[in-house]
Amino acid sequence: MVDVAAIVVTFNRLEKLKTVLARVEAQTLAPARLIVIDNASTDGTAAYLDDREFSVPFEVVHLPANTGGAGGFAEGMLRGYTGGADHVWIMDDDCYPKPEALANLVRGFDEAVAELGGDVPFACSVVEFVDGSICEMNNPVPTWDWGRLLVKGQKNVMVAACSFVSVLIPRWAIAEYGLPYRDYFIWFDDREYTLRLTRRCPGVQVMDSTVVHDMGENRGVNFAMVTKASLWKFAHGVRNEASYQLHHRGLLYFLEFGARLVVSLHRGRVALPLRLALLRKWFSGITFNPSLEYPDRVREKDASDPLPVVRTGI
Repeated sequence: MVDVAAIVVTFNRLEKLKTVLARVEAQTLAPARLIVIDNASTDGTAAYLDDREFSVPFEVVHLPANTGGAGGFAEGMLRGYTGGADHVWIMDDDCYPKPEALANLVRGFDEAVAELGGDVPFACSVVEFVDGSICEMNNPVPTWDWGRLLVKGQKNVMVAACSFVSVLIPRWAIAEYGLPYRDYFIWFDDREYTLRLTRRCPGVQVMDSTVVHDMGENRGVNFAMVTKASLWKFAHGVRNEASYQLHHRGLLYFLEFGARLVVSLHRGRVALPLRLALLRKWFSGITFNPSLEYPDRVREKDASDPLPVVRTGI
């Protein structure tokens, strides 16, 4: 029996989180354990999680500060790994898996391994919007030969990258490639991590593993959409991608990304102060270069740092 640790990262989405947890517990293939990472929520999430009864073995982790999606996923994956899980199944707090999502994800992953070999680094689900249409911002990046497994009769397509909305990652991949960069905080952490995992072999999207992303408006994201209210998210995304392009691909990719950024902001008629703010973030990618964190060699916490509060149960 495969040992899967389901990882849910949450921040101030209590009502949606209730649905996510109920959907995880209702899976036809139950996870061996459920790990909930509470990113210092302030909306009553902590009290709810401390009082809630779970139908599967669980671990609730209340982080002392909001570490963003990137920090939450890194923490959850680390705990799943050190707990001995064969795979971690990661999702956000607005991802509602359909009943057979995990069972089909595990089956699809195993089928891909049987055809491609043991280097398959992840399997991801199809992500729908609440109205049943495809979720625009969660489409994975296909490989040039994406249909290779389809012609073998599988329900899998080959992908190079995906978002962290229902992704199954095997233990060996975490050991070899490390954890997501905590310091990214939010945006581009999932793209960088899955690109990191597919250096040797593509991942797969399992076409009959489906989740619903309750994300509000169904549209993709591009730099022309930046506003004063959303600037903080775009700022993280620009800094993170700039760092990735420079430090992991090279100077020409960094410059090309900067050029794309300028063109997108110009075409979107983004206000000049917002353009300048994002260009400064692009430039900051030169010095922003987080270190890889491996689960077997986790950096030691500073003794002065507050520790997370943990509740467990079987």
